[in-house]
Amino acid sequence: MRRNSRARLSLSLLLVAGALGLGATPATAAEVHAAAAATPSAIPSASAYALDAAVERTLGADTAGTYLDRKTGELVVTVTTDRAEEQARATGATVRRVTRSAAQLDSAIATLEAEAKITGTSWGIDPRTNQVAVEADSSVSARDMARLEAVAERLGGAVSISRVPGVFHREVLGGGAIYGGGSRCSAAFNVTKGGARYFVTAGHCTNISANWSATSGGSVIGVREGTSFPTNDYGIVRYTDGSSPAGTVDLYNGSTQDIASAANAVVGQAIRKSGSTTKVTSGTVTAVNVTVNYGDGPVYGMVRTTACSAGGDSGGAHFAGSVALGIHSGSSGCSGTAGSAIHQPVVEALQAYGVSVY
Repeated sequence: MRRNSRARLSLSLLLVAGALGLGATPATAAEVHAAAAATPSAIPSASAYALDAAVERTLGADTAGTYLDRKTGELVVTVTTDRAEEQARATGATVRRVTRSAAQLDSAIATLEAEAKITGTSWGIDPRTNQVAVEADSSVSARDMARLEAVAERLGGAVSISRVPGVFHREVLGGGAIYGGGSRCSAAFNVTKGGARYFVTAGHCTNISANWSATSGGSVIGVREGTSFPTNDYGIVRYTDGSSPAGTVDLYNGSTQDIASAANAVVGQAIRKSGSTTKVTSGTVTAVNVTVNYGDGPVYGMVRTTACSAGGDSGGAHFAGSVALGIHSGSSGCSGTAGSAIHQPVVEALQAYGVSVY
């Protein structure tokens, strides 16, 4: 059955609902992912999102990252100095001392970028383990794995490496949901600026075509006004058919989720994805500041989750409750209920185009 095209253009959202294990000392990567698979994680409150942003502004490089405690749902701020601990406590956050500073983790990422930029790998900061968490897909050869492991060994425990099934790829298919240039993607969020209506989607989608339709071979509903891929993965399409679509996301069960605000995802939180192929799936945020080395170029500053996705979900929305979090970029696929969905933080895209959710 064909659905109303206006309602579909706030789709593709992932509900990340895994959970995380923490202790007085950093957990191992294996322990973190085991906990994520076993226990539902929390959705941050509005105050937690605000606190996370405030801590980032206040501490900057003096924090090695934040995450949600899976038991209490409280925001935990990692610090390495007495001064940073004092500042963090003043914000009202729970504080945890860790070994590696933000500078050390950033240095490890820079080394990986310079010496192990291998197609089929991704890396990002996991503040729960106080490490850079590297994933290598099935396309990474034994020789390249040995190279990656040698670089990690020199970094003295700052890097953990795990294999993931499948192959990291941009998830575009021919035909479906929103169509352009012979390919199918998904729209993320309806946005507005100066009374005009737009939708945001993945940049590797908007690179394909300037004109987009809601059905295969259908009339054009919107025209591309911006695109950025690789490096970033976002694009924007302006509605040209005179419509004023609602600012909601399709839940694929006859209902929708209203989107009222946007924020950056926090490691450990639950998130949802709604996409035109896998519909609504769920998982947990496992890393931020993620680099993904796609075959046609790297993207930076992404977010890694455990949600499932597949071809055609590209451009879809990642969200938690009424909060917009990200634009679906790609993954290495799914193994059972465990995925590796990557999203472009939506706040960056909104700021780039001067638009807002509504």
